[in-house]
This record gives sequence, C-alpha cells and structure tokens, in this order.
Amino acid sequence: MKVKFLGTGTSTGVPQIGCRCEVCSSGDSRDKRLRTSVMIEIDEVVITIDCTPDFRQQMLSLPFRKIDAILFTHEHYDHVGGIDDLRPFSIFGPVNLYMEEHLENRLRERMPYCFAEHKYGGVPDLIVRRINANEDFQVGTVQVTPIRVMHYRLPILGFRIRNFAYLTDVKTIEEAEIDKLKGVDYLVVNALRKTEHISHQTLYQALTLIEKIKPNNAYLIHMSHEIGLHAKVNDELPDHVALAYDGLEISF
Repeated sequence: MKVKFLGTGTSTGVPQIGCRCEVCSSGDSRDKRLRTSVMIEIDEVVITIDCTPDFRQQMLSLPFRKIDAILFTHEHYDHVGGIDDLRPFSIFGPVNLYMEEHLENRLRERMPYCFAEHKYGGVPDLIVRRINANEDFQVGTVQVTPIRVMHYRLPILGFRIRNFAYLTDVKTIEEAEIDKLKGVDYLVVNALRKTEHISHQTLYQALTLIEKIKPNNAYLIHMSHEIGLHAKVNDELPDHVALAYDGLEISF
C-alpha cells in the first residue's frame, strides 16, 4: 500500500488569504497546505479520499491515470469542491463516487448538472455508489470499513483499509467506532490547532485519540496556520506521531 498526502490543510488552506503570521509567511514548503485529501494505491486499485477545491492543482504533478474510487467523508465544500474537475478522468470511464445517501442528496442540489440523468457534453461522467456507515464495501479487491465520527453535530465518515485508517474533521468518536480501529498500523487523523474549536479536534485531543487507538504510526492532517510552524511542532510530538505535509508519501 502507498499513501500520498495530496493536501493537509484546513478549509482556508495555508497560507490563509490576507494573513502574514509566521506560518503563512514561512519559506518551509511543509507549511504550505492545500485542502486535505489523500491518494491510496493498493493491489493496482487507486482510491482518493475526498475531492477538494484544490483537486486540479493536486493532480497536475501526478501521472494521469484512472481513479477507481473517490470516498467521501462529508458535504463541506473543502471536501467536495473539486468534483467538476473530474471531467478529464472521464476518459477512463465513469468515476465511482462512494458516499452516504444524505451526501448524495446535498450534491444533487448543489451541482445538479453533474448528476443529471441526461447530461450535456463536457460534464464529468460520475456514478454514485451509496454506502452505509454500518457496512463494509468493496472497491475492486479492496475492502473498506466506514468509521462513524462526529464533526460537532454532523455525522461524517472515516475509513479503514486493512492496517490503515483515515479520520478527518473529527470532534468526537464513540467507543464502538474506536474498537473498529484497533490493530491499525497507520492512523491519519485531524488536528486543527492547539486551542479549542467547536467542531475539530485540537492537537492535544488528537494525541489523546491516538493513544486510545494505539497505532504504530500516526500522521496529523487538516491543520490550520494556528497550529504553528511544521518544524517546531513536529519536534514536540511523540516519536510515533508526525505532522503530515503536502506531497508526503508513505509505503507499507
């Protein structure tokens, strides 16, 4: 399995427009963060999680090839805003979008031309594959386990694929869902900043969740400029935890 971090920033990205803080002004490329997404390659199957407003930019530097599935965590724009940019990938056939029913309904309202029964030329060729939070599903040979988490009051999804798990925009998670994550070797989880936020984990809360799940390795994502400089914060973390950064690849 290979995981490439396409983006590791929060909804505003980093640098944030109009900000001149030390993070937004940093010359360290690891402090430049597009909106959060990953690409996973396993058994010749290519999966991305979420399709951000930065999707086009994220894809330009990668080999142009078929994406077998896009798994969606939830409806917020920083996680779905790149759907229209799937148009070039339709050359390989319909792009499979895996999502819950309520998310499908929201997207049909916002982007009806992408999901119309009779589409005009030039729109992305998409197939919605509905998923249920309580049922595993298959993408080719790859089994995926949905993980229910809460983004404040909004129920959203994380995903486990074999010994890898991906959780973004988490604020709380029930013990029963934590049990589904036991035994993962690699955990990716959000840590917005060091101070409290209504709908996102703080750095401390993320570290507490990591301690509960006990992966061998953990990577932090969905970070705002308020978390601090990558080099400084990364040095403060436990040995098995690291800040992810755009372009980071891990293989296992």
